[in-house]
This record gives sequence, structure tokens and C-alpha cells, in this order.
Amino acid sequence: MTDEVLRVVLIGGTSNAGKSTVARLVAERLGFEYRSTDTLARHPGRPWPVPGREVPPHVAEHYRTLTVDELITSVLDHYARLRPRIAELVTERAGSSDGPGLVLEGSALWPAGVAPLVGPGTAALWLTADEAVLRARIRRDGRYAGATEDGRYLMDTFLARSVRYQELMLAELDRLGLARLDAGDGRSAERLARAVLAAVATGAG
Repeated sequence: MTDEVLRVVLIGGTSNAGKSTVARLVAERLGFEYRSTDTLARHPGRPWPVPGREVPPHVAEHYRTLTVDELITSVLDHYARLRPRIAELVTERAGSSDGPGLVLEGSALWPAGVAPLVGPGTAALWLTADEAVLRARIRRDGRYAGATEDGRYLMDTFLARSVRYQELMLAELDRLGLARLDAGDGRSAERLARAVLAAVATGAG
């Protein structure tokens, strides 16, 4: 991205890879707007409670009844439906010099759908983390130790889906020659944000 004015940074990756934290920092450093693909349309999200919100019954049922392959098919179909809106957002922002640039992050940034968008004004990078890191983060966020047997099952299923998604994503990144960054190697979010900015500045994506 050395010869073009950067207007859009796309940050993909599986759930719990650290996308939102790093993307917010990157947006802050660049003076860009931050946005998540989750705001475009919701798919059954993380199946563990958070303060003030229990797991909706349909979300629990989703992870309780579908196999990992069925979960992958469901989420990839959902992401495919989002591609036109993502393309519209990226094209509008990359082609305009008005207003701030955009950092867009989310698992919906599937490599094959993003690759055609990378070019003048737009860079893309995917965050990865190995299974042990993803497991630790999911279990921490879901308070696994104090969860019910069913709650643990839902978290374990979500982990399996996240790991499988990443395996497929990595194969696509290799096939398309797109950039990735290990976000599970112990570096702080600040250091990861700097690494993303350095990769973008040298033309990663």
C-alpha cells in the first residue's frame, strides 16, 4: 500500500482470535472508523452467558443439535449472504476521499470473498491463533469452570467450529496468497496492532 492512500483495512479471522481488540487499536492509530461485520447481520453468536444476558434458546439449540460440519455450512452460508454488503462498504470507502477511512473486522471476511476487494486503497490481513489459545480464551470468557455440563458442551462445540473454520480459512489464505498474523503468540494487543500497521504499510494483503 505504499503508492496509494490507504482507506480501508480489513481484519479477518476465526472467533476469539482477537480481531475486535486489535482492529479498534488500528482504527485509533489511523484515525479511521471501526466497524464489525457483526453489525451487518447476526448469526447465532457465542453460546455462553454474559452479564445481563443469558444464552438465547435458539442459540443453544443451534450448537446443541448441529454437527461441526453443519455449523460450518451454516456460518459460511451466512457470510456469503453478507458479501454484497461488505463489498459495497469497502468500495464506497476506498473510492472516496471524504471522511475517515474504515477498519472493518469480522469472521465474515472470508478470504475468497475479500480477495477481489484488495487493491488500491484497501489492505487485508487475517489473525490466527492455535487451538490451545482459542480454547483458553473461550473457556475464560465463558467461565467454563463454573458452567453446567450443557454449558460446557456448547462451549466445546463452539471451539470445534472455530478451529475447523480456521483450518479452512488457512487453506484459502494459502491458495490465494493472502497475509496472516499470529495473534496467539503472547504479544500484547498494542504490539499486534503495530504489527498489523507495519504489514499494511509494506503492502501486506
